[in-house]
Amino acid sequence: MSRPELTAPPQEFYNDTEARKYTTSSRVIEIQDRLTERAVELLNFPDDGTPRLLLDVGCGSGLSGDRLTELGHVWIGTDISKSMLEVAQEREVEGGLIHYDMGHGCPFRPGVFDGCISISAVQWLCNADNSQHNPRKRLKVFFTQLYRCLKRGAKAVMQFYPDGAIQAEMITMAALRVGFSGGLVVDYPNSTRAKKYFLVIAAGPPEALPTAKDGDDENEIEKGNGRASIRMDGRSGAGDERRAKKQKGPHKRTVYVGSKCHPEGKGKEWVVKKKEQMRGKGKNVPADSKYTGRKRKERI
Repeated sequence: MSRPELTAPPQEFYNDTEARKYTTSSRVIEIQDRLTERAVELLNFPDDGTPRLLLDVGCGSGLSGDRLTELGHVWIGTDISKSMLEVAQEREVEGGLIHYDMGHGCPFRPGVFDGCISISAVQWLCNADNSQHNPRKRLKVFFTQLYRCLKRGAKAVMQFYPDGAIQAEMITMAALRVGFSGGLVVDYPNSTRAKKYFLVIAAGPPEALPTAKDGDDENEIEKGNGRASIRMDGRSGAGDERRAKKQKGPHKRTVYVGSKCHPEGKGKEWVVKKKEQMRGKGKNVPADSKYTGRKRKERI
């Protein structure tokens, strides 16, 4: 099954039919509840019973907002899909709804929000839906304006599904470059199905990241069995899956933990295929030549 963000732009993928199908799925509702609750947990608000004003980026039809309301918070949501927002209005969610592309930033005055969450949305910024879209620039605009609309010291928790270690690093570094502190927390890092990525960042000085959940099954974790290390933003390398490691053998090369291992190199065929994909997305790609995909000589 292909990733939704590779199928069509979000405003087209989540049309009237898909929006209603998504909202009525009991499995989706359960997942959204669980992820939203975990995101609020990572925001780490004091347990004083005070409701917070939260921004929900990519709120969709308001499933995550429903959980925020149940947890006692006030929220405002933004989404690029009109169909999703129309379903949210029909459901009479309690939060405010704004039709907006997060690639254009956050349309709010400075220092408004006590925190921000985003469930399964940020990875959409990594795709160029047309020749005018530059993923790195859109990420920069988004995080710059998100930093601006958060109160000093407020946190943002972005749950997303990266398409590999390089994309996870791109999103994380885009946030850190504009002034955020924090890093990546990976729950259930040893599980293929349960693994979840949370970018936990603060609009203020750095502090220790929360502890990630660990194990092969979420049901085991809820019973309290074990904890995992945290993927950091480069300030601590011990548990960082993005840290490069050296392979041994005749085909030594630098690879990233978490990506597929290619001990013999990826080869010309793979490089040409990737270049064609980039051309199809409107990227400027150098022409192929006899040097394309050629293995570099070992450095002395």
